[in-house]
Amino acid sequence: MTDEQERAPRGIDVNTPSISRVYDFILGGKDNFAADRQVAEMALKVAPDAPQAARANREFLGRVIRHLASQEGITQFLDIGSGLPTQGNVHQIAQSELPTAKVVYVDNDPIVLVHGRALLAQDDSTTVIEADIREPETILTHPKVREYLDFERPVGLLLLAILHHLNDHEDPHGITRRLVDALPSGSFLVVSHFHNPGDAHPAASAQATEAERIFNQTLGTGRWRTREEILAYFDGLDLLEPGLVPIPEWRPDPGDQAKPDITYQTFVGAVGRKP
Repeated sequence: MTDEQERAPRGIDVNTPSISRVYDFILGGKDNFAADRQVAEMALKVAPDAPQAARANREFLGRVIRHLASQEGITQFLDIGSGLPTQGNVHQIAQSELPTAKVVYVDNDPIVLVHGRALLAQDDSTTVIEADIREPETILTHPKVREYLDFERPVGLLLLAILHHLNDHEDPHGITRRLVDALPSGSFLVVSHFHNPGDAHPAASAQATEAERIFNQTLGTGRWRTREEILAYFDGLDLLEPGLVPIPEWRPDPGDQAKPDITYQTFVGAVGRKP
């Protein structure tokens, strides 16, 4: 047994790369293994500023949560594909604005469940469940989800950096629609997504195409979608200004520090309100 196998939580396959652990490495975390680092290092050769892009996504998350909690009065959040805990988690940001805010984290990587439960041991307003976005009904009917979230009141649905890991045949648009349909009026959908800008930005488009190839080769998943494809997630919703933009451009804050370069045009985000 290798050292990594010995220190891995029970049931964790250290030889198969995990999306959440790849992101953890890119963000500078320590909860990853050699297989995850190999994928991340391949991606970094194509997009050396990927750590800046990942941090920009965290800053986008922070700005959105602060806005939804302080300006829109959202007191409950469903974060699907939450990944490993890091600085500035959703419950910490939301509860700094509204101490009574409730959060349910969802991820299909068992290591997220292990670390999430440790982090939340003393927090009775936040929980983490192991489930897969490909099975939205399982999430929506999960006892913990129903215990923590009241679907009679608006919910902030967070789908950050996850829909691009669903292949077309898995119907990410249909999955998103099913989740949004379950939410009451006044709820919000938040999406960040890998983007292929096409002819508008040829260098960024070439980088997106190569990154997509690497992700599919190593993780079996990854789609850098077009602007039109990403906007389709928000069909029937009212987009908040400034609409779908590179994530550093969504209501930037003077304290933002991440400065992605080539990935600037290939990682976009938006927030939509359900009428």
